[in-house]
Amino acid sequence: MTLKLEGVELIRIRMPLVAPFRTSFGTETTREILLLRAVTNGAEGWGECVAMNDPLYSSEYVDGAADVLRRFLVPALRTGVPATGVAPALARFKGHRMAKAALETAVLDAELRAEGRSFGRELGAVRERVPSGVSVGIMSSIDALLDAVAGYLAEGYLRIKLKIEPGWDVEPVRAVRERFGDAVLLQVDANTAYTVGDARHLAKLDPFDLLLIEQPLDEEDVRGHAALARQLRTPVCLDESIVSARAAADAIAFGACAIVNIKPGRVGGYLEARRVHDVCAAHGVPVWAGGMLETGLGRAANVALAALPGFTLPGDTSASGRYYREDITEPFVLVDGHLAVPSGPGLGVAPLPDRLAEVTVATEWIAATPVG
Repeated sequence: MTLKLEGVELIRIRMPLVAPFRTSFGTETTREILLLRAVTNGAEGWGECVAMNDPLYSSEYVDGAADVLRRFLVPALRTGVPATGVAPALARFKGHRMAKAALETAVLDAELRAEGRSFGRELGAVRERVPSGVSVGIMSSIDALLDAVAGYLAEGYLRIKLKIEPGWDVEPVRAVRERFGDAVLLQVDANTAYTVGDARHLAKLDPFDLLLIEQPLDEEDVRGHAALARQLRTPVCLDESIVSARAAADAIAFGACAIVNIKPGRVGGYLEARRVHDVCAAHGVPVWAGGMLETGLGRAANVALAALPGFTLPGDTSASGRYYREDITEPFVLVDGHLAVPSGPGLGVAPLPDRLAEVTVATEWIAATPVG
């Protein structure tokens, strides 16, 4: 049976976080999330748009994503377009990778559910569970940071990532190392908060044996990252700069990174994320799975992606309880520092109807464009 897209429902939900999450670009207390439900003649599929409320992490934001989906992206899809044809069908529209990723994911999920195949199998997963790390935001004090890290280690997380910014970098890292020792896998994430002129200061992190420093400079400053990498012993990892497999290949060729963080929303979808993985694997560059405070829908897809062979470092694939007291799906639970890769058709999870209804604030139906 040829799968035909009937339309897409945009579902706006509001999810309070268990605690404020502060980075160098702002503090989040509530996630405004756009979900997509793709309805076909064979099955329904789900996608989650990871754009934030405001254009701080990237140029995309929730209201903008909803607008471009409504006015351009969904109407551009013909009813018979397969998941592999979504990106080509949307290519004439510049940017908006997070919105495109959510739409492609929803169509792909519907296809896989109709065919009885799992997301992990489709992407090429080789593991049934993946190691889990946790991202720790900028805290009000060193004592609060140490308490938070102690709690996450007690829960079983295998890697700690500290958010940093000028004025909150060397001393927090020093305190964590002194308190918990060298055996803890530790890395830092700057979210573009520094410049090349800060190289001497960032080199003060070298003695702490970090796994990596993530995205220290502006996302467009690939040359600057290459220059910085030559001045640090700590490996440089790129996040915001990696928007496609081509961007990853260029960054590697320039010597701008030794490690890559792959976020499917940032690169335009899970099919492109797999291509980024393949490019990095071909160059011997390790990758790990980033996170955007996803619900169980996005987390299921991220965990499946993290089970590919090139993902050799623990990712930000935290348990549901790290961010939400109650998820919209059955929760992902940490077991011995790992999360299980869903094995059911498609994403392997679906929203719990009552819970979804509790957090939904708006819905909108967009019919697909008929062939002809």
